[in-house]
Amino acid sequence: MTDIITGAVALGLVWAIVTIGVWITYRILDFPDLTIEGTIVAGAATSAILMTHGVSPLLCLLASFGVGALCGLITGILHTQLKIPALLAGILTGIGLYSINIRIMGNTSNLSLLGTRTLIDRFANLRGIKAILGLGIFENVVNKQNLAAIILVGVVVVMVIALCTWFLRTSYGCSVRATGSNPDMARAQGINIDAAKIVGLMLSNALVGLGGSLLTQYQSYSDVQMGIGSIVIGLASLIIGEVLFGKSSTLRSLIAVAFGAILYRAIIALVIQAGMRATDLRLFTAITVAIALFSPTAIQQVKLLRGRVKRRGDAGL
Repeated sequence: MTDIITGAVALGLVWAIVTIGVWITYRILDFPDLTIEGTIVAGAATSAILMTHGVSPLLCLLASFGVGALCGLITGILHTQLKIPALLAGILTGIGLYSINIRIMGNTSNLSLLGTRTLIDRFANLRGIKAILGLGIFENVVNKQNLAAIILVGVVVVMVIALCTWFLRTSYGCSVRATGSNPDMARAQGINIDAAKIVGLMLSNALVGLGGSLLTQYQSYSDVQMGIGSIVIGLASLIIGEVLFGKSSTLRSLIAVAFGAILYRAIIALVIQAGMRATDLRLFTAITVAIALFSPTAIQQVKLLRGRVKRRGDAGL
């Protein structure tokens, strides 16, 4: 059970980065971006092929980040310059990325990293980390690879949250937020909303590409199908985090998103352990998202009902 939980936390931290990317388009830009289903594979495929050719795993993270930004740029240009609707622009980029991703992986749909030392493997073998992982409290209790992944990816998540919080509080970050909140008013204030949308999409997809790189290094393989359903997973994590932890500020929203991703993966791990079929996970995810989306409305309705009951009681007195 301990291995299941630590594995879920490690995977949840990886998906937290992807979910933050989803949060930028969904909450900040108000842009329904479906590009990420192809972008996460692009990031994974880029890291996988580079690592099999001996490139440093750390450089692979940077390469995947850049590839993700390029994917967001393409979607942004399709939407802002060619005037293609947002939803369709993301779909078109995602469709194109399917073929491109196969080419990136050397014309194969699956690429294994077995025998290749990933960043997590190298991190686990650092002298200081080996000393921590070798402590008696972890011996025969926790999967050391999972624990190393939690430490490493956890640091990356903290850095991503800090950098996103800083960027969104800068003057240009405020312009991006204004573009998503009220594009007409932003344009009236002299903001180039097309450029702001492109920057937001590039940042979002860059984080998704980074998440894809970490995902393939954690799972030790890249598959062209691994991005299917990622938008739903991201939305589920986002909504769960916001409902449970709130979204009163940018920093709190980002932290909530990260915890939502971890909680979602923990729930998935537990329901699989309880006997749910893997083929039922998408149905479970869809139901979870529907419940999470309805929760704020339900809570508001309950508050209104209580207020009415209280007012009637006061009137009766």
